[in-house]
Amino acid sequence: MAKAQLIHIEVDRRLGHEWDEWNGRPLPNSGDFSAAPGLFFRYAAVTIAAAMAALTLLLYLVGPRLGGLWRPLPLVLWIGVAVLAAVAWLFWGLLVASFYVGRNLLPERLLERGPYLKLMNYTSLLARTLGKRDWVEHAAIDIYNTLAERRGRTVGQGELLVLIPRCLSKQALDGVLEIAGRYEVPVFVATRGQLARRVIRERRPRAVVAVACERDMMTGLRDVAGKLPVLGLTMQLPNGPCRDAAIDLSQMEKWVQGLVGVEGRTAREKTQQKPEHAPAS
Repeated sequence: MAKAQLIHIEVDRRLGHEWDEWNGRPLPNSGDFSAAPGLFFRYAAVTIAAAMAALTLLLYLVGPRLGGLWRPLPLVLWIGVAVLAAVAWLFWGLLVASFYVGRNLLPERLLERGPYLKLMNYTSLLARTLGKRDWVEHAAIDIYNTLAERRGRTVGQGELLVLIPRCLSKQALDGVLEIAGRYEVPVFVATRGQLARRVIRERRPRAVVAVACERDMMTGLRDVAGKLPVLGLTMQLPNGPCRDAAIDLSQMEKWVQGLVGVEGRTAREKTQQKPEHAPAS
């Protein structure tokens, strides 16, 4: 079997900045932050409500002074806040409906590759203050992947790039390289987000399958998904962040196969090597 093209790798354990506060203790549930999608939708609703309440309070406090500048201005601003609230709640409703009815109700630029990325990040800020960051982010990424996968996008084998972190276990790394070799796609081991963005700029893929923890994945989706189609596979961290991470290899292969739209090299070779039946006499 052909080996995958491995573009870069470093193996030292330097914690990413997203884990600066880690105290060295085992992570909850052995580093598996799986959560139901409903968790994100609930936190997103609270985020929208909190943002609208903050705007309302601000306008209530400064409205009278603004009226001194131009009498109709407070009314115009109140209408603007009402319209903004209506649009935000309409988007939330369409997002929930798109996920649960099994059909995307908006174009990708108005859904998972547009406003949803901003909602993910604002909701993550709220989740951090309530101690549920990793679970909410995991649910948000799962929702994003579901919406993105439904687009049915396909690219050429040379147009797909697989991004993985340096902290995968040997078993996970070997599995990724086997899959990448089977489908003849390059693999880049991203030691830092800046390097990942650099290799994307240089290689100009048309789609990316990325592997990262929830925290780094949120940053990556925020920076890249609006410009380039991405599917993001989160990891399990049984030994803490940035070491011996595990991933769902079957999910990765499903995504790679779906994007390149071809069967793996092994299957093709078996088909080609299959002996032909002798014609009946």
